[in-house]
Amino acid sequence: MEFSDEMLKEMSYVKISKYRTKVMKSLVGEVKIPTVIAKDSEIRPNHISKVLAELKAHELVECINPEVRKGRLYRLTDKGDELVKNID
Repeated sequence: MEFSDEMLKEMSYVKISKYRTKVMKSLVGEVKIPTVIAKDSEIRPNHISKVLAELKAHELVECINPEVRKGRLYRLTDKGDELVKNID
């Protein structure tokens, strides 16, 4: 499979952080709140919001209800979904 330079850069960006990789994998086919992502990926909750913000800045995850303070729901974007299928 041929990847664009942009996609390769994003894959590298995710792979260099086990936190980013775990969060991405936790969201495959799911919509979750940060506490559930933390539990599933075995990452302390205080790290999750930073990781989600980084992934959001790279357009790999999105928040589908940003107007709420508690219980925000996150999912992979199409770009994030494509990327996570290709990281081991």
